[in-house]
Amino acid sequence: MKKLILLIALTSLLLNAKSQQIERFNPDTIKTIQLDSVVVIKGQRLNIETFINAVINDTSFYKAFRDMKKYSFIAENRIFSYDKKNKVDGKVYRKIKHNNDGPYKMEYLVKESSGNVFKKNGKYQLYTVEMFDYIFMNAYNSDFVPNAPSGDGKGGTNESYKNKLKTLIFNPGRPIKNLPFIGSKTEIFTANMRQYYDYTFYSGTYLDSIPVYRFKVSVKPDISSWTKDGLMIKELVTIFDKRNFQILGRYVDMKYSNMLFDFDVQMNIEMSYFDEVKLPTKITYQGNWDYPFKKKERASFLIVHKDYKLGKSK
Repeated sequence: MKKLILLIALTSLLLNAKSQQIERFNPDTIKTIQLDSVVVIKGQRLNIETFINAVINDTSFYKAFRDMKKYSFIAENRIFSYDKKNKVDGKVYRKIKHNNDGPYKMEYLVKESSGNVFKKNGKYQLYTVEMFDYIFMNAYNSDFVPNAPSGDGKGGTNESYKNKLKTLIFNPGRPIKNLPFIGSKTEIFTANMRQYYDYTFYSGTYLDSIPVYRFKVSVKPDISSWTKDGLMIKELVTIFDKRNFQILGRYVDMKYSNMLFDFDVQMNIEMSYFDEVKLPTKITYQGNWDYPFKKKERASFLIVHKDYKLGKSK
């Protein structure tokens, strides 16, 4: 049961936003994309299926995270937890140097915390924060390491959960096998599910210079509340580089509730080029999640990666 709870936390964690869905403090003040206009696609070469197939079949987004292990870089992490009134009651700020110039080393340049962050035993108050470290800090030897096997969802319990999580983040639109209650709800591009969503294309500029398409999939506003409540993914936005159709950004807004758990989360992941190699630069999260017999968790993160430098071969 604890593993399932952790996976639900991961599900919530790894799925944030340009638009503030939860009304409270938002640590993300970095604006990276400017939209120009809605795009009306008339040609045969570029259509809805082109974008959907690119979202489903893309592998470069996950590869960008794996490629981080080839580089030294600086990571700044800001983590906030909230009370019932959405007032900040815990803060963590860390500035970390990930050194891959030889054997990997992680050096804390700044490490500060205040408020309701840790338990008496030194562990985090919130599973959400623990899972943040698991995924983005390599605190538990996460699978974003060189030549790590991708796995098939079988084998050990931890490996199985990791692969479910990777599907959720890096292959949105695909079903997640053996995830109780929500496994099929991620499969938003099936013929049956498409009737509930609108598709919109925008033209824009990313980081002041990169021409992009913004492909937005959102729940139709005119469907019934009952139907809308049953749809877990409320919005999925993908940013494509017009020049090569590489995915540079992904935003997911999810909300779902049943007898076992309740979550309302938004997450945004953005990439940029360093010597023509695509690498993660910003990850933001804003969310609440709840499950039986535990206090409701409310948290937000801002993760910024910068100063990438290619490390020496090991």
